[in-house]
Amino acid sequence: MTARVDHLVVVAATLAEGVDWCERTLGVTPGPGGEHPLMGTHNRLLRVATVDFPRAYFEIIAINPVAPHAVPARTGRWFDMDSPALQARIAQHGPQLVHFVANVSDVQAALGAWQALGIDRGPALAASRATPRGLLQWQITVRDDGQRLFDGGLPTLIEWGSTHPAGGMADAGVTLQSLTMHHPEADALRDAYNAIGLHSVAVREGPANLVATLRTPRGAVTLESKGI
Repeated sequence: MTARVDHLVVVAATLAEGVDWCERTLGVTPGPGGEHPLMGTHNRLLRVATVDFPRAYFEIIAINPVAPHAVPARTGRWFDMDSPALQARIAQHGPQLVHFVANVSDVQAALGAWQALGIDRGPALAASRATPRGLLQWQITVRDDGQRLFDGGLPTLIEWGSTHPAGGMADAGVTLQSLTMHHPEADALRDAYNAIGLHSVAVREGPANLVATLRTPRGAVTLESKGI
């Protein structure tokens, strides 16, 4: 089994704030994204792929104020977006790196590998959104409570259909150089990564912190989750 970093997740209070943050922090304007009817969210996207992180991209995501609330049977949107603690951090400090998503070829097999370790990542939900290039379709793991687990260090899993969104993204001059997760349960997190063949994300012992280093038009930029 092999897993790769699919995309980094930055949550913003509004999409406009996310775009402004991206321009100030990375020196580029993110490309178009779309709406997610399943979760009542919308996004903007930016390609950050390299040889070590092929097809990787950057997602700035926010709750869509004009969309219906998430599916009533759920208690939370993906990526902890309904968490009062996360919302309070973003309100105080602005858009925040909170998580990453890993691409797998067989999401059910990956979920089974984690279940054997006692990790409940939630079911794989079918999702889609319209794009100018056609309908994007994927399966993505989302717990009913929306929790990320391991302080955002356990990736959400995604299995794409026939089309991957990075194929339609322009090169904006931003590339992902490294991704490291610091966590007090580093051994358990490392076991989870190894179980799905995720080897491109380093794991270090320490206070929870997801750290991404990017090369940008503004030079090297380091983003941190700082335990949220």
